[in-house]
Amino acid sequence: MDKQTAIAKLAESDEDKILLARVYDRMTAAEQRCIPAASCFLTAREQVLVQRLLPHLPLHFFGGCDGAERAVCCYVPEYLEPADWFHSEDGPICAVRATFYEKDEVTHRDVLGALMGSGIKRETVGDLYVQPGRCDFLVTREILPYVMQNLTSAGRTKLHLTELALDALEPPVQAVREIRDTVSTLRLDAVVSSGFGLSRGKASACIESGKASLNALPCTKPDRTVSEGDVISVRGLGKLELAQVLGTTKKGRTGILIRRYV
Repeated sequence: MDKQTAIAKLAESDEDKILLARVYDRMTAAEQRCIPAASCFLTAREQVLVQRLLPHLPLHFFGGCDGAERAVCCYVPEYLEPADWFHSEDGPICAVRATFYEKDEVTHRDVLGALMGSGIKRETVGDLYVQPGRCDFLVTREILPYVMQNLTSAGRTKLHLTELALDALEPPVQAVREIRDTVSTLRLDAVVSSGFGLSRGKASACIESGKASLNALPCTKPDRTVSEGDVISVRGLGKLELAQVLGTTKKGRTGILIRRYV
């Protein structure tokens, strides 16, 4: 399948087409030249689209630390160890720590807004981890000097920036609630109903209205089968994972273990 046809099958908007074409060109050129290369930061959905676009390439997705939602897509030739390149001085992304007066209530939105207000594009910024008195965030290596020079405050709060080794990143621990339940079927609406405490009808309505995604891609079919390890997000409700299918009860229902992120 040629490039344009492959992109047309996957893209849902003109923005998708532009992004996928850029990533396609960069990754295939890197393979031909046998050099490492990285894309801009991609959302979870965009990462899935890129994987489907370039299934023949050994791509890596790196966001700075385990569990990162936004990540750059990388092509790493065989003569390099991916982890070594990611953490080298030539690696694709950098970590920055912004410190501020601990009693100031600085939010994720405040820091992201300050970055965008400084003329920095969202695609060059990865995840942001806000904690009392500091915010660690990821940027592409190319814009690091600009960020260090131009990001001086978030609203009225002064920021003091230092470059941070990727190994020193300390993302907040994600709180997880475990839910054990039984369902009549492993349909998407049944798992959403169980995980978010909704009636089956309301769960189906949420899915049909376009609020749900399955493994980062939109899904409007309540009867879609869900498998162990699948991640479900519902706009306005949150995110959960079908962590384990526990087997069938005597009444023919299926036991499940859900991890809901809170």
